[in-house]
Amino acid sequence: MKNLILIIFLIPFIFFGQLSDNDIFTIKSVSKKDSLDIINVMQFQENAWNNGDIDLFMKGYIKSKDLVFSGKSGPVYGWKNTRDRYLKNYPNIQAMGQLKFSVSNIKLVSSDIAFLIGEYYLNRNTEDSSGHFTLFWKKVNNEWLIISDHTTAVK
Repeated sequence: MKNLILIIFLIPFIFFGQLSDNDIFTIKSVSKKDSLDIINVMQFQENAWNNGDIDLFMKGYIKSKDLVFSGKSGPVYGWKNTRDRYLKNYPNIQAMGQLKFSVSNIKLVSSDIAFLIGEYYLNRNTEDSSGHFTLFWKKVNNEWLIISDHTTAVK
């Protein structure tokens, strides 16, 4: 039985082989323009956050029920629910502190989907926080917006 399961699992690899460089699953470098556009959205979000404006910060996210934010409490679905989560966890500018993003890598999955890996640093009067994030972006009407945010705090 184990051999049968193994054979069934391996059949697609035997018949279809490895994915080629021309396959839709190829990860590509992002163009300089797209990279700058994405970084500009992140800088806009950083400024909005540091001014205590969560509504302005949320303009970097796609305003859709399909948006997903994943953190230590699990996934939150939808733009409104993500906004509500931010408002609950960061009720005022003191709780928000000063945010700084650091981008490690941006790659294209397709012509209108990119992913970004980075770190955040949050300086606050109470307790600083830092961690890592992976953002998936979608280009909508020539504008890059976050469609998935997975953020993990280190401290």
